[in-house]
Amino acid sequence: MGPPHAAAAARDDALDGRAVQRSRRPTRTVHDVSAGGVIVRDSPDGPEVALVGRGKPLRWGLPKGGLEAGETIDRAAVREAREETGLAVRMLAPIGDIQYWFATRAVRHHKTVHFFLMQAVGGDVADHDWENDEAAWFPIAEALTLMAFPNEIAMVRRGWEVWRADPTAAP
Repeated sequence: MGPPHAAAAARDDALDGRAVQRSRRPTRTVHDVSAGGVIVRDSPDGPEVALVGRGKPLRWGLPKGGLEAGETIDRAAVREAREETGLAVRMLAPIGDIQYWFATRAVRHHKTVHFFLMQAVGGDVADHDWENDEAAWFPIAEALTLMAFPNEIAMVRRGWEVWRADPTAAP
């Protein structure tokens, strides 16, 4: 048998015969909704997609972000695309969503990000906002090898299929 304080600690850790788990795991779950885009354009060398990069080394991904009060998902997607890339875009079609979990400050988040295929109609990636370190155009095949998140790679593939089927598609 261990020291007397060990027995007291064990007794304090029990509640109605059940062990009380002492943990720093999140205790509350929040459901977050975001929206973003797969922004495409034709170039002389073939179709390209706009990506945003953050960190060192850069982790490339799609522009996306949370909804503002009273904002619809599609309007949030257009706004986030414009802010994060510096590009003016035209909405073409919804292409799907991704879901994932993460935890911050003892809160567990279940996030759903809705993605739309968008066509760049103006602007410049040099005018991206402060949230990302870079924004740049990449040939689609190269983008797929650079992107950090497999679920976002799947969205680019899906967007490319829709774009290839009808590059003039209207929403």
